[in-house]
Amino acid sequence: MGYQVVVYFYNPNIQPAEEYQKRLEGQKIICENFNCELIEGEYNPNDFYNAAAGLENEPEKGKRCDKCFELRLNNTAKKAKELNIENFTTAIVISPHKNFQKITEIGKRIADEAGLNYVDIDFKKQNGFLKTNQISKNLNIYRQNYCGCKI
Repeated sequence: MGYQVVVYFYNPNIQPAEEYQKRLEGQKIICENFNCELIEGEYNPNDFYNAAAGLENEPEKGKRCDKCFELRLNNTAKKAKELNIENFTTAIVISPHKNFQKITEIGKRIADEAGLNYVDIDFKKQNGFLKTNQISKNLNIYRQNYCGCKI
């Protein structure tokens, strides 16, 4: 099944602002190269800090990450509803450092609550992570070395 892709870039977790801009610029290059619409969500780090409040000492892959995924996927679902898009997913699952099952569980719950469909594609399969690295290298796109949050 094919999809018309609309990229919603909503990442209030990314710190500092310069890092956010680098990643946004990379997303713009990808969208231009693959002829995808790019919609930038509001960059307000306080959204992330509020969602992660009380979880500052959680380890990577812990409850703080779950709250971050919930925040970002909730906003993605809201944007999808606003645009009358029935399906949504996330590129977060491309990373081998992220738990596909956990993110899928969160995405499906949010989709059910919003009356939408979460598309659970594991982009790591069939060398997806290696392919994205090669695309980034070919397009000379900045590659980050951390998830984004600085808590």
